[in-house]
Amino acid sequence: MPKKKYLVKLTPEQHQELQQLIRRGKSSARVITRARILLKAAGGCTDDEIVTALGVGIATVERVRKRFEQRGLDGLNDLPRPGKKPKLDAKAEARLIAEACSQAPEGRECWTLQLLADRVVELKLADSYSYEAVRRVLKKTNLNHGSSSSGASRR
Repeated sequence: MPKKKYLVKLTPEQHQELQQLIRRGKSSARVITRARILLKAAGGCTDDEIVTALGVGIATVERVRKRFEQRGLDGLNDLPRPGKKPKLDAKAEARLIAEACSQAPEGRECWTLQLLADRVVELKLADSYSYEAVRRVLKKTNLNHGSSSSGASRR
């Protein structure tokens, strides 16, 4: 059997911290599973035994070992993900909202999300823009162009 590239050796303090983390149960299921993987790996279990005992994949066990080697117990938690940069800045979003509040195009009774998305491109606020992105921007506002009732449908 090939020698493991990342061996898990816990100090007594780390072992105690992992035990407390599991007992408390306040962390996410992912973090608790990773803690269990580390405890079993430090206890001398093989990857196959850990996979069988915890119901995780072999790649997960290997990844947790590697993260522990690189980052210690901080490796239990995921690193923040950067996400995609918004296409519109605050000024462009304000312009979109102003367009939504303005008079609808000629021949239309009101703005649709698709019309607003097309208008964003027409104004060169973005190269492309979806109606779903328009919906998310407008949802952040307290605008309601519907009836002024408390949510009942119009008659």
